[in-house]
Amino acid sequence: MSVGTAIYLDDLHVGQTFTSGEFALDAQQIIDFARQFDPQPFHLDDAAAQNTFFKGLAASGWHTAAITMRLLTSCVPIGSGVIGAGGDIQWPRPTRPNDSLHVVCKILDIQPSSSKPDRGMVTTECLTLNQHGEVCQRMVSKLMVMRRPQ
Repeated sequence: MSVGTAIYLDDLHVGQTFTSGEFALDAQQIIDFARQFDPQPFHLDDAAAQNTFFKGLAASGWHTAAITMRLLTSCVPIGSGVIGAGGDIQWPRPTRPNDSLHVVCKILDIQPSSSKPDRGMVTTECLTLNQHGEVCQRMVSKLMVMRRPQ
């Protein structure tokens, strides 16, 4: 299936994997996001961040999550949209300036709805990795995915 081709519930199978392109992150992007959404010293100023748990400037986890979403929408072209229905998110290592992120998303489970035959719930594991292959974010989520329109 080529990237850009809309996919639906019946196009997916357990074990299927999608890999995104890359997103380059720099210090200014980290600071700009933090100013607007997560204004904490370790996201705003490298010098101030040196004396924190992070020992240097680190992107907000929510910034990493937003980048992940951007990358997911480009590599998992669900025709009905990527509609979240809950999940779990972990940030095992900080995202840093000059990291180049990409996402690997694996289908873990598919449950067609018994009451609404036009849709199902798909469980995915999405790993957001830096240029060294280190996991910066792990997200296991349930997505509502529609069947192909008739």
